[in-house]
Amino acid sequence: MPPSPSIRPLGSAPPLRDRGDACPGALRLHAAADGLLARVRVPAGDLTVRQAAALADAAEQLGDGFLSLTSRGNVELRGLPDGCDGRLAGLLGDAGLLPSARHERIRNILASPLAGLDRHTPADVRWWARRLDALLCASESATALSGRFLFVLDDGRGDVAALGGDVSLVAERDGAGERTDGDGGTALLRVGDDPAALRIAGPDAPRAALAAAEAFLTAAEASGTGAWRVRELPEEHALTARDVAGALRAAGIAATHVPDGARPFTATTGPTTTHPNPDPAAGPTTTDPNPGPATGPTATYPNPNAAPAAGPAPAAADSSAPGVVEGADGHHALAVLAPLGRLSAAQWRLLTATAAQHGSGELRLTPWRGVVLPGLPAAAAADRLAALSAAGLITDPSSPWHRLGACTGRPGCAKSRTDVRADLAHAVAAGAPVPGGSPAPAPGAPVYWSGCERRCGHPHGTWVDVLATADGYQVSVVRPDASPATQETRPQ
Repeated sequence: MPPSPSIRPLGSAPPLRDRGDACPGALRLHAAADGLLARVRVPAGDLTVRQAAALADAAEQLGDGFLSLTSRGNVELRGLPDGCDGRLAGLLGDAGLLPSARHERIRNILASPLAGLDRHTPADVRWWARRLDALLCASESATALSGRFLFVLDDGRGDVAALGGDVSLVAERDGAGERTDGDGGTALLRVGDDPAALRIAGPDAPRAALAAAEAFLTAAEASGTGAWRVRELPEEHALTARDVAGALRAAGIAATHVPDGARPFTATTGPTTTHPNPDPAAGPTTTDPNPGPATGPTATYPNPNAAPAAGPAPAAADSSAPGVVEGADGHHALAVLAPLGRLSAAQWRLLTATAAQHGSGELRLTPWRGVVLPGLPAAAAADRLAALSAAGLITDPSSPWHRLGACTGRPGCAKSRTDVRADLAHAVAAGAPVPGGSPAPAPGAPVYWSGCERRCGHPHGTWVDVLATADGYQVSVVRPDASPATQETRPQ
């Protein structure tokens, strides 16, 4: 499927877009090698059990019987037949998954999946996500956004802030690290890669995010490049926090400019997460044949006015790891991962039934191609997690499938050189997820197998690149914070 542009490699020229983006949607289907493909946007990854059931119905009645989870917390249906558009739209619309046909491809909102769930949770930003989605669907100007434009809402733990959002909102924690809700507190708004930020009141965050997106549209039109994303704007039309401040003033939203270099608020993320590849020809950002130990990326947000905390804030749960998440109210959440992001309809229905019968009746999709089920009684959590494990879901960080990923590969993608998923399965069975039998050259980093140089869905941060070539697989380590370099690989 078409790779989605994201972070532009350092030093590369901005692209010239002479057409609208071809990003698939629920109403605009993409012709893949295995049939039509639909991508259903799920803002903040939030699903009711009714909506989840409708997606399973669509997969079984119209598709290949599987559901794919994306790195933006959305759902893809594959193997759809020609002429299914009306039936698919009816199933999704009846479940409330298509609130606005004209806006369905621009509802790209990522939010911290454990917000409000764990014992030492930062602010709950889910309210921001719901309000922003409503504002987007009511905005005429927002229909001009690309289907690849991304809003990121981080609850302060830093788990999604490093995922390359075009407009990012990061909730600020107070000195004691106490949880707040969406109706209070403050947030830092950032655009693209500008290190500066704007401090705004929490209740203004959704309106401010929409205003920032509208400021991008103005800059994109002035640039004449047809930019789809903030990072694609040429330097002379780059969008900065100061530019957005003017748009916020015009909308009646108070904002304080927080310059680069101020005393930072730092949040260290969990395991590296994923995003689609920006430029098929460019390959990964950079590689390193002799890397040191890998850690998750660190996102830094200036916060010069915050009072020093009396002690370190309690650590929030790692939202990318599978397992049981203990809540502050006596309820627990279950976090599971889908092997290679793919779930059978039966696995999906088991998750839906667990949410309905034992949880709060909701499912949260994560950018790590996982599902969180909130609201289970503590006494039931372990047994329910065991049942999900028995169904083939990843429930333990020690699983050999944890931090392994792959593109669609053959037969679903005609551009792939091989069936990378089958090759990866054989490698895992042999105990060597990196070809050649050597240990991963970057301990702790995710390993990602790709069937061609597009590397669709590859991870953020530091990751191990396993690329299919005409001469077999080549392995390299990609690091995000260096200038583009000639790829250094180990042929296998």
